[in-house]
Amino acid sequence: MIKRVDKNAVRKKKHLRVRKKIHGTAERPRLCVFRSLKHIYAQIIDDDRGITLVAASSLDPDFRKSELSGGNVEGAKAVGTAIAKKALEKGITKVVFDRGGYIYHGRVAALAEAAREAGLEF
Repeated sequence: MIKRVDKNAVRKKKHLRVRKKIHGTAERPRLCVFRSLKHIYAQIIDDDRGITLVAASSLDPDFRKSELSGGNVEGAKAVGTAIAKKALEKGITKVVFDRGGYIYHGRVAALAEAAREAGLEF
């Protein structure tokens, strides 16, 4: 019998390996990305205090008003722009990018590039 590979378990292992090296501080918090099939989420976290400073997702009311979907690259770009704008309003300019165990490709890369273009440095 062939065992099926649990892709989410593999992703979580990768995320744990990445989290050993990446740590968000007050000066340079962590931009964490999570994606599901229909939505994409991003949050900026201060790991020293253990709090979320800023969050944006494809479930936000502002995003819902637009005709975009969280399951494609255009939606990910909109979420990346939204998280960058919210971060800049709070005075956060430099972050550490945490891809969450996902490959830096597609929606994850689009979110990161949009956040960079909107003013975040990483």
